[in-house]
Amino acid sequence: MTSPTIVAVCGSLRDESYTRTALKYALEAADRAGAETELLDLREYDLPVFDPDTDAADRGDAPRLLERVRRADGVILGSPVYHGSYSGALRNFHDYCSFDEYEDTVVGLLATAGGGSYASTLDHLRITVRSVHGRAIPHQVGIRNAADQFEPAETAPDGRAFVDSDLEARVDRLGRDLVEEAKRLQTEPTDRRPASADD
Repeated sequence: MTSPTIVAVCGSLRDESYTRTALKYALEAADRAGAETELLDLREYDLPVFDPDTDAADRGDAPRLLERVRRADGVILGSPVYHGSYSGALRNFHDYCSFDEYEDTVVGLLATAGGGSYASTLDHLRITVRSVHGRAIPHQVGIRNAADQFEPAETAPDGRAFVDSDLEARVDRLGRDLVEEAKRLQTEPTDRRPASADD
């Protein structure tokens, strides 16, 4: 069995993004669980607004981003809560994706809220993942009042440590569970994998 590859996609474009910080914690946990990991920070890429009529040559960095997702055994999608849903940056990235990227790929979900509500964001992400045959794992993470959940710590990811150890444990579990499910899927015969609900 090869080490699974886990890619996290950050749907926040803020310089001081709490979503990005939380994803780094999840990737560290995945790394400790034996995965090869990578963070795709969407603010670092040229990703034009998706237009199905645009030629591949005019799609900026989309082809290489999609290739990284396509090769991954697991993907963590992270987004801030915007108007009760996920960010336009992540939506645009997700519009480029299809069955080719997500078929037989395990997916973890993470949302960070400035206030107290994140449930609809996670629900919307789960629905869109299912529509392209991704396998969203049961464990998901929502972070309420994100600005209050971290404190400065020089050696921590992004120089931020979780204030609440239980919340940190939930984020760590997201990374671990994703690796465990990716490993399980690697050993599962193709003919025993359940058909998608859309089939």
